[in-house]
Amino acid sequence: MIGKLTGTLLEKHPPQILLDVGGVGYELDVPMSTLYVLPHAGDATSVYVHMVVREDAQLLYGFATRSERETFRQLIKITGIGPKIALAVLSGMTADELASTIEREDAARLAKVPGIGKKTAERLVLELRGKLAGTSAPGAKPADALFIRPASARDDVANALLALGYNSKEAEMAIKLLPEEVGVNDGIRLALKSLAKG
Repeated sequence: MIGKLTGTLLEKHPPQILLDVGGVGYELDVPMSTLYVLPHAGDATSVYVHMVVREDAQLLYGFATRSERETFRQLIKITGIGPKIALAVLSGMTADELASTIEREDAARLAKVPGIGKKTAERLVLELRGKLAGTSAPGAKPADALFIRPASARDDVANALLALGYNSKEAEMAIKLLPEEVGVNDGIRLALKSLAKG
């Protein structure tokens, strides 16, 4: 796998760049946050890389910082968030701004990103809470989600389901099916699965 490339920046055609590394030109899709900090064409530069291998293509995504790449990787783990939307998120805010937005549970700001509606924004807040702590600014407090006691987990799952647009009856039924000692994140996933089946 390719983790980092260093070479000469040949072209910038947002959202894509062409990087010459030892005579081989690599095309990489990059978020605008990376594009802003790249040098002029003809200058040397380095980018961190995330590589996706599919049956029909090998795709490279480039990032100015390691934390930006890690944030991208966390985003694409979420169901319904592909590389294109993940790049759109990082084009609208830096990795640190996203970590801060998630910590503040500011779904309204996320919903302003093209391709992300209100429900997707709320799901991003729920699923990324506590996972972007490593990318946030020094001194930032870890998300409260890391310290939730099992006794309150069910209430948090219920609130999450209500925030996602389910009614209280649906939320109550989904919670009854959860295992006793389930955590918040697993509880939300299991509840959403049972609601999807029902």
